[in-house]
Amino acid sequence: MQILIAGSTGNTGTRLVRELQARGHEPIALVRSSSDTSGLPEGVKQREGDLTNLAEDVTAGCEVVVFAAGAGGGSSEEMTDKVDRDGAKRLIDLSVANNVRRFVMLSSIGAGDPNPQGDLAHYLKAKHAADEHLKSSDLEYVILRPVALTDEDGGGDIRLGDDVDPEGEAARGDVARLLADAAEMSEHVGKAVRMESVTQG
Repeated sequence: MQILIAGSTGNTGTRLVRELQARGHEPIALVRSSSDTSGLPEGVKQREGDLTNLAEDVTAGCEVVVFAAGAGGGSSEEMTDKVDRDGAKRLIDLSVANNVRRFVMLSSIGAGDPNPQGDLAHYLKAKHAADEHLKSSDLEYVILRPVALTDEDGGGDIRLGDDVDPEGEAARGDVARLLADAAEMSEHVGKAVRMESVTQG
């Protein structure tokens, strides 16, 4: 499958590109002109696009789109809105317009019912708005809501659903594998799934 990845040069996105390539798919990395693409596998297809100003045909020819992007910690509220809310919503709309079949959203724990207080309040409101927009579209969708991300590869041992500890951690490697699963399989279609990595010991 041709799978477009927004956020392809980020810590989770690069892992996802490699995972999809290893599974025999054709990942297409959505990159800005200023993106550092050195972490992407050699020869991977790239498609230029900025989430704050996407072209009409950015999702053309793709069966699946994965949103693994984010304005990043320390970003202004304005930039969070532009990328995590408005950029995601625009990518969803363009996926519908270009007959994409499935959209996989990397969201966050707490985005389902965002707390109006706290350091992440604005970010979670933005993610919530994007998630709701996706749910109301005609796309097959999977929304993945991991707990706090770590830069570990993880061991593939994960916990999903209501038993997830909101104070737990999720290894980016495990998140990338689950995003790839969501692109391939139908198990979680139409669901928002909470997720954490399970530490052995």
